[in-house]
Amino acid sequence: MIQEQLAFLPEFLPDYRPFPPAKERPAWLALPPRAKQRFLKAGETALQTPLAPLPLSLWLDFTRTGQRAAWEAAYFSRRARLCALVCAECVEHSGRFLDAIADTVWALCEESAWQLPAHNSYVRDTPQLPLPDTSQPIVELFAAETGALLALTRYLLHDELDTTAPGIAARMERELNARILTPYFTGHFWWMGNGAEAMCNWTSWCSQNVLLTVFLLPTSQEQRCAAVKQAAYSLDCFLKDYGADGCCNEGAQYYRHAGLTLWGCLEILSAAAPQAFCALFHEPKIKNIAEYICNVHVEGPYYLNFGDCSPLAGRCGAREYRFGQAVGSDALQALAAADFRADADPDHLQNPDGSTHINLWYRLITAFAEQELMECAAIPQHLPTVWYPSVGIYAARQGRWVLGAKFGSNGDSHNHNDTGSITVYKDGRPFLIDIGVESYTKKTFSPQRYEIWTMQSAWHNLPTFDGIQQLPGAEYAAREVHTTENSITAELAGAYPPIPGLTTYRRCVSASEQGITLRDETDYPGTVDLTLLTEQQPAATADGFAVGTLGGIRFDPEKVAAKVTPVPITDPRLRTAWPETIYRITLHFKKSLNVVLY
Repeated sequence: MIQEQLAFLPEFLPDYRPFPPAKERPAWLALPPRAKQRFLKAGETALQTPLAPLPLSLWLDFTRTGQRAAWEAAYFSRRARLCALVCAECVEHSGRFLDAIADTVWALCEESAWQLPAHNSYVRDTPQLPLPDTSQPIVELFAAETGALLALTRYLLHDELDTTAPGIAARMERELNARILTPYFTGHFWWMGNGAEAMCNWTSWCSQNVLLTVFLLPTSQEQRCAAVKQAAYSLDCFLKDYGADGCCNEGAQYYRHAGLTLWGCLEILSAAAPQAFCALFHEPKIKNIAEYICNVHVEGPYYLNFGDCSPLAGRCGAREYRFGQAVGSDALQALAAADFRADADPDHLQNPDGSTHINLWYRLITAFAEQELMECAAIPQHLPTVWYPSVGIYAARQGRWVLGAKFGSNGDSHNHNDTGSITVYKDGRPFLIDIGVESYTKKTFSPQRYEIWTMQSAWHNLPTFDGIQQLPGAEYAAREVHTTENSITAELAGAYPPIPGLTTYRRCVSASEQGITLRDETDYPGTVDLTLLTEQQPAATADGFAVGTLGGIRFDPEKVAAKVTPVPITDPRLRTAWPETIYRITLHFKKSLNVVLY
């Protein structure tokens, strides 16, 4: 799709100028007062925050124990500090923040490596090397993020920084050439694409930030043309793994790093060569990718989640709004504007998820779109039913209820063994939940991934057969899937390994204004253990459970043995979405089960 547009490339590819440099004052002075105040407050906080040290012992903590958090907290805090300082200086332009900016730039340039310890390998899905090889820089997610951050800092404050610290702009250019451009142009990293090999959010995310670096620096026309051609190939490799329906198999949280960074790539390419790339925004598949986030939105901050995603996938904002404008989606513009107005933290300073809070481009896109977002009066509207056959994602809305289901396979990127699982919301609150994923460690992306409890089917709203759970892989999938405007039905036995006596497990879930009905039928000769996970505490009733303040779960107590187990939630990442305790209901039944949520 994208490579076809290379035939229309012009002879000259200009600089990318997303915003004027800081010395061009009118545009900066015209920013909304709220944005300027926010930037100055964050910048002043950053002035009082010392640079976090990055000693070798922190790197070795990952090598020795597999723990990522300490290194990444220090690493990301440095980049977030630079974002805050640069934004404040661009707004105020008095020189007050320049020394601290130069200090932070210098510290980033002095780092031995820009890749994370967890990404320190040269071959996909191989063990990480103990230490970085400084002679062979790796371009991965956060090396590319660092490149874009430094390139944009240099572009915005080139003269000011060179006056404060003569030669520092040249130092940034040397580091960017050595760590980003030369490896990108002379090597091959797996995320750049290789024929039929499956890609993921890394492809569009890294490509976006490399393109920013290339078009913000004084690169040659030869380099720019090479970068455009490589990005076009990489993005076609990325898009081949999307169905025509545009569903992100990595989930709502990763849409921000996948579909939304695809917009970033197309935005930069279209600015460089509008005659070649602007037409891509009119492709139905691109529009479907853009609107995916609307269709998995529940209400307020909640999203239907599966895999590694949290139900609190992050508010939409300026980038989604611009994507909506580009593809002509009123629905996406309305959701983005409403979400932005409801967001107390539009620069995501309190949500350090590894990207948005360290990306200077994102912060400035937000500031320069802020007035438009505040003035957009459109009200978000949801489709009553959505079915994404490419991934098996289903959503139905009936009155106070939202039903989400994943009836695809266990071969997704960021996969959990959750085929056939459902999530349910009532009045915008979680009723049946998907836990998500704990803080990433070395084990998370290793052959031992499915030893982690949150990845296992027994910790989703699914059956277990005498301790036997689902297995990972695309071959473990739902079959005979049928959807209507308010129901989904499928055969789930194929998501499990061969189990003696099990040939069928049929699940039908339907939504109505009165509630959600779950019907499971099986020929398994033993007792089935069905898990149902709730955020609010269940209390026993004559015919099931009352679930907190939300409503209840009804079943035939003569045919079902039930128990409730409190589940402590201690992991910091899980605690961003869930309270100290959630609850696991286990329903023991034979042959058939009918459950009503009311």
